[in-house]
Amino acid sequence: MTLSASLLRPTLMGAAAAIAIAVAAPLAAQDAAAPAAPAAEPAAPQFPLTPQGAKDFLAAVEADLGSFSVEYAHISWINATHITYDTDAMAAKYGADLTVKQVGYANEAARYARVSGLDPETARKLDMLRNSIGMPAPATPGAAEEMNDIATRLGSAYGRGKGTLNGQPINGSDIEAEMGNLERTPDELKEMWASWHDNVGGPMRADYTRMTGIANQGAKELGFADLGAMWRSGYDMSPDQFAAETERMWQEVKPLYIALHTYVRRKLNEKYGDAVQPRTGPIRADLLGNMWAQEWGNIYPLVAPAGAGDIGYDLTDLIAKKNLNAIGMTKVGEQFFSSLGFAPLPATFWERSQFTKPADREVVCHASAWNIDNVDDLRIKMCIKPNADDFTTIHHELGHNYYQRAYNKQDFLHLNGANDGFHEAIGDMIALSITPEYLVQIDMLDPKDVPSADKDIGLLLRQAMDKVAFLPFGLLLDRYRWGLFDGSIPEAQTNIGWNDLRREYQGVVPPVERPADGFDAGAKYHIPGNVSYTRYFLARLLQFQFYKAACDTAGWKGPLHRCSFYGNKDVGAKLNAMLEMGASKPWPDALEAFTGERQMSGKAMAEYFAPLKKWLDKQNKGEKAGW
Repeated sequence: MTLSASLLRPTLMGAAAAIAIAVAAPLAAQDAAAPAAPAAEPAAPQFPLTPQGAKDFLAAVEADLGSFSVEYAHISWINATHITYDTDAMAAKYGADLTVKQVGYANEAARYARVSGLDPETARKLDMLRNSIGMPAPATPGAAEEMNDIATRLGSAYGRGKGTLNGQPINGSDIEAEMGNLERTPDELKEMWASWHDNVGGPMRADYTRMTGIANQGAKELGFADLGAMWRSGYDMSPDQFAAETERMWQEVKPLYIALHTYVRRKLNEKYGDAVQPRTGPIRADLLGNMWAQEWGNIYPLVAPAGAGDIGYDLTDLIAKKNLNAIGMTKVGEQFFSSLGFAPLPATFWERSQFTKPADREVVCHASAWNIDNVDDLRIKMCIKPNADDFTTIHHELGHNYYQRAYNKQDFLHLNGANDGFHEAIGDMIALSITPEYLVQIDMLDPKDVPSADKDIGLLLRQAMDKVAFLPFGLLLDRYRWGLFDGSIPEAQTNIGWNDLRREYQGVVPPVERPADGFDAGAKYHIPGNVSYTRYFLARLLQFQFYKAACDTAGWKGPLHRCSFYGNKDVGAKLNAMLEMGASKPWPDALEAFTGERQMSGKAMAEYFAPLKKWLDKQNKGEKAGW
């Protein structure tokens, strides 16, 4: 589940909290369908350009957005749980109204940010407002309208995009599924990969260059060096420091990724032969089960160690044996948090959430967690099925709900995670906690059926094929855009810059020659959709850092990947101390409250997968590591 600040389709916290994300997070994604507005007069009255005037301005902004957010939240919930022409129209109208507010407030915040003598908290909140727009437009007449027109056009082009399979057109969702179909031949995979990048990415290049040029100018008017610097400025450190921090974290987990890459490359070579996948060098991007080679889980059967599939139990079967329906599964998730000392969910949660798909109307089934009133009107929106995936997702989504409630006493601009990786990482940490030991503790698994240690490698490898394989892609997507925004990747070399980064970080290469001035990056939704990506990299690492901190507090002595901290009140107290801070303090303060550390780190992930790394190194003996 992705933390999103898309305001017309809030996918995690509901519109009320989604607005808080949008004005607090540096990389808030504007929905392509939302009309961008020209620089507008802020709704709040003008205040003098003095330190006190800046405080008064912020108080008025928070009051206005706080009130607006609750109304918008109700509209968005109705739209998500009852999709009609009219609910779409209402949601779109509120999204447009919010855009006008954001643009006006961001420009005003930039003026107040230049006032001397501001206290640190006022300066920090002004920065949050300056960063409230993912793609800022300059004050030039017509610039905002042109940028929005291009964004809408790019979004539509992506949505309509098609590749080909055996010469026949195939749409985006179908092509994603077929890229993970192990029955497809290398030639079919190559055709789908090339056609999708040619048909979808290539034609976007000129429009994308123009759109980001406009946004770059807008970022400069807000006081930033360029759009990339603006995106990196929301982490309580300088943009350059943040870039260096993410690179440091990558270096901590890079040996694990290289070991996985080397092993998977050998397995692909054994299946396809040297002519398709050489034994050394980079991996052909279309062979990894995913259009962008960002997660490799679809090809796990090709690389699985012998006997890895038999772990002694099936979670879906355990759910059936317990006769758990959607509400019952959610009650189990609530019980996890109650065991840590958190208060039960409010009665309204059970009355107002959407647990299953209604039979009489269209709804958004994509799982999400909401706080409608920014206090305790907590809800989840799912179409729960009695299976292992949804059981895990429920635990994940409730992690967001408990985070929302924990920080509900904060100022409006602080109703958010400590940085844009935290919220998602909390949900992911909870999902990691569904271990065999936990299932025994909640009486869903017989102790005699806990898988023996010889099953661990298969379980860890399957997890690594998604969680570890994703890391370099999660990092490079924004690094590529930073290069476009600051000019270090020239317009005439858009594809060279993209594929050079993919080779450097991922060790993958296209299956066919690519034009230097093409735009393969546009074939990934988050590029034309202007959705940030570094947050996903942060969340992948933070979830393990949080998990290890919980296990250390609980006094866990076994392998980290088998840890259960269910029922440990000390863990709950420390977790709540971090959650209740929201975004009120710089993220190192929040991190320290739970983990005792002030740096985000990949070391916990490396420890979690240490048994796998040892096994991979043994498998890779004699192989040439890296590319």
